[in-house]
Amino acid sequence: MLKATNIVKNFGELGVLKDISLTVNQGEVVALIGPSGSGKSTLLRCMNQLERIDSGEIWLDELCMCSSESGHVRYARDETLRQITMRMGMVFQGFNLFPHMTVLQNLMDAPLHVKRAHGVKMSRPKVQELALQLLDKVGLSDKPQQYPGQLSGGQAQRVAIARALCMQPEILCFDEPTSALDPELTQEVLAVMRELAKERMTMVVVTHEMGFARDVADRVVFMEDGQIVEQGSPEQIFHSENPRTRRFIGNRDD
Repeated sequence: MLKATNIVKNFGELGVLKDISLTVNQGEVVALIGPSGSGKSTLLRCMNQLERIDSGEIWLDELCMCSSESGHVRYARDETLRQITMRMGMVFQGFNLFPHMTVLQNLMDAPLHVKRAHGVKMSRPKVQELALQLLDKVGLSDKPQQYPGQLSGGQAQRVAIARALCMQPEILCFDEPTSALDPELTQEVLAVMRELAKERMTMVVVTHEMGFARDVADRVVFMEDGQIVEQGSPEQIFHSENPRTRRFIGNRDD
């Protein structure tokens, strides 16, 4: 479904991603784990077009986002990039809700304006119906008229998840969605993500929550120093004989 091959990404002279290849299959939950600075979030951002790669190629099914030839990276035409964008959703560490909009307005904004700009028309009543259904899904059916500043961190992140789902993506990416939350609020967000996993939502999750990676992910990818050290089922990774993986897993008390 989503395939990144031989990805290289540098920030100046700093090599952040070093020849990384990763495939995400439909209905799969992939957890990206590893120490801070290992390149997890950068890989996710490259797959979401939030960062441009320096070498390699990325495909979403039959659509080529970018490819490299003779040392030059070529990105697809804008129309193809828009098609890929429409099929992928992103949930950020910092929520990124519009503070001047109500919760309901935050959810409805992209379906009404972004989809329409791309030629996909949804009526306001239909979008509102979907938004309210999703708020109920994340346990916030009583919050549509509140503003982000009136929410707890856990509630704000659940709104962010509902907002991403309102675009009806095929793949949902999470960049450390609980790292800004205390343990109790973290569990609120993880509960929503566990339900999405049960529904076989395709997800790529950058996380330090080892319990989530162990119990929910279909595949765990351990990264360090801009490289994939190893990947496999949670059983394989959490009982790995690789010393680098064991050292990281052993230092976690999740």
